[in-house]
Amino acid sequence: MHTRPSSRPLRTLGAALTAAALLSSGCSADASAPRAASLSKEAVPAALKPYYEQSLSWRPCGGAGFECATLKAPLDYARPGTGRDLRLAVSRKKAAGTGRRLGSLLVNPGGPGGSAVGYLQSFAAVGYPARVRARYDMVAMDPRGVAESEPITCLSDRQMDTFTQTDQTPDGRGETDRLVAAYKKFARGCATRSGRVLGHVSTVEAARDMDVLRAALGDRKLTYVGASYGTFLGATYADLYPHRVGRLVLDGALDPTLSSRRINRDQTAGFETAFTAFAKDCVRRVGCPLGTGSVATARERLGAFFTRLDSHPARTGESRDLGEPLATIGVISAMYDETAWPQLRTALRSAMDGHGDGLLGLADLYYERDTDGSYANLMYANPAVNCLDLPPAFRTPAEVRKSIPDFQKASPVFGKALAWAALNCAYWPVRPTGAAHPLHARGAAPIVVVGTTRDPATPYPWARALATQLSSATLLTYDGDGHTAYGRGSRCIDDAINTYLLTGRPPAPHTRCR
Repeated sequence: MHTRPSSRPLRTLGAALTAAALLSSGCSADASAPRAASLSKEAVPAALKPYYEQSLSWRPCGGAGFECATLKAPLDYARPGTGRDLRLAVSRKKAAGTGRRLGSLLVNPGGPGGSAVGYLQSFAAVGYPARVRARYDMVAMDPRGVAESEPITCLSDRQMDTFTQTDQTPDGRGETDRLVAAYKKFARGCATRSGRVLGHVSTVEAARDMDVLRAALGDRKLTYVGASYGTFLGATYADLYPHRVGRLVLDGALDPTLSSRRINRDQTAGFETAFTAFAKDCVRRVGCPLGTGSVATARERLGAFFTRLDSHPARTGESRDLGEPLATIGVISAMYDETAWPQLRTALRSAMDGHGDGLLGLADLYYERDTDGSYANLMYANPAVNCLDLPPAFRTPAEVRKSIPDFQKASPVFGKALAWAALNCAYWPVRPTGAAHPLHARGAAPIVVVGTTRDPATPYPWARALATQLSSATLLTYDGDGHTAYGRGSRCIDDAINTYLLTGRPPAPHTRCR
């Protein structure tokens, strides 16, 4: 399951890459930071009290009023204080207004593996509405294993280049063996380079870290906006700590009752829905690289183009050619945001003429590969979390082959590639610790779940399902394209969420926006 961080603009690539520099700038601590114990007399196990009662030492970082700190959390919550502690990166920007402060607003862009600190510093702290930023301290924490919080790493940059070019639609035994070998090498690299942390990056552990952060911030309850995978993180928190829920917005929701195989299959159908919307728009335009006929014809042309690249990659201006694997990811990358459709049309037109740089750039955006060839840790943290949270979608290549017809029914364009991509957890070096189950959060304050009707990565039925499971949830629907809805141009959506964040009043049931 890779839902990709939700952000505006399309990808805050630079933010994740600069977070290390921002967090390493040391200055004097903020001596006025409140201790959690002074504001929250809550019952916690004795072994966890040192974590809950810690003071955060804030220091300026990165300019523009940002502050950074480090939160200490136990590597293993079953044995706190007896082994290694983790150092988790936190950043905030204090409330800009002079009126009554509402506390902290924690944000997470999803992934799993997206840098929340990078998202805050590049977008949320300036992109969220001024009236929200005036009342809340905007706060982010990179979850364990992500970005600046004990990051998972698996391969060298050069090895990652090779991995991303591995054929994801094997045609025979030899290509299948090479794909399996690539997955095994990736998994071994994660175990070797990441050590014990690899077994402790589950969503449940990340949610427990969020509660430690809430206490360290001096907040009695958690106010939170989570997008994409961040909805699963937020819903997990609510289920663990229902009476500590303040105001929770879960935008682009996941359904926690689904198996890994079902999640991957549903996402495959979601990308097909998004491609259909793109194709409908494209074929009406002069010069559409997929023709000016029907959506079916456009789909056939794209499939034929992928097939051609499988044996005859397009050249680019660098050492990597554009083969079918990177071209497929390049197209998928543009499905997350309809504002990327013009870029995709241009990239497809050029690639069909033999110049693959545009699609390669879109693939690099998806993989968070910088222009210097370095990768952020998103593509390492993502499987690390997913493979712990759920049993693998497939355990053998034979299981994948058996399911390919079902995946291709969901998406003739992407089905085969995404079925094989779901094999990655089969060879993971750490056994899963979680399983699919409903989340209810009984006793929680009102929660707002947001779903977009043509969301490719978190299909709309998932939002309906989560809103039904959570005992106090209201579903807010955006009838539109792209991944997530808040801050993407719908005044109806934004007004409903802003009102909820500022007053605690959720939107009316069955509210539907365009």
